[in-house]
Amino acid sequence: MLFKDRQEAGRRLAAELLKYREQRPVVLALPRGGVPVGFEIATALDAPLDVVLVRKIGAPWMPELAVGAIAEGEPLETIIERETVAALGVTQKYLDEEIARQTSEIERRRQLYRKTRPRSDIKGCTAIVVDDGIATGATMRAALRAVRREGPSKLVLAVPVAAASTLAKLRGEVSDIVCLSSPEDFGAISVFYADFRQVDDAVVNELLAQAATRATGRKA
Repeated sequence: MLFKDRQEAGRRLAAELLKYREQRPVVLALPRGGVPVGFEIATALDAPLDVVLVRKIGAPWMPELAVGAIAEGEPLETIIERETVAALGVTQKYLDEEIARQTSEIERRRQLYRKTRPRSDIKGCTAIVVDDGIATGATMRAALRAVRREGPSKLVLAVPVAAASTLAKLRGEVSDIVCLSSPEDFGAISVFYADFRQVDDAVVNELLAQAATRATGRKA
């Protein structure tokens, strides 16, 4: 185990990201597990914290295996792993139905997490996209492409732990990757944390509210 919990992972990751503190950073976390990590980074960098809403498209009967992902935007950013889809015999009908279902979940989370708060404007800023770990990378790829469409001056991927092969595939998507550990032999993300309890919506909302309060105080 590398990390006590997501908070410790975030603080350790933040120490490696201090070089971006003066570059107008905006921290964008993948809910739910990425938000506690992103909160620590945003606090250390004195940066706004927001979420980038993304959902995995799981395989039939194997929902943990990604056959694609979608991320918020107009239009949605959609990633389909065509080789995996073909190997598993996943039908277009299934993909269409699952995309529709996950689109509804993105909308639910948008209303729940943002409420009346406007989405952070990242045009011309350094966008730091954060999660608590990356295994296959489908959801992160969708998130990065959705963020890149918004015109940040620099796009940074920050993650405590990720599979080495996945990071190699993501390097072309970003300006920089900051990762504390990238083992070749990668299992479940949870094995790298002593405490990997589920993060619920209430925690996400509380951390986003704290970050917004801090930002308001800074402007006052």
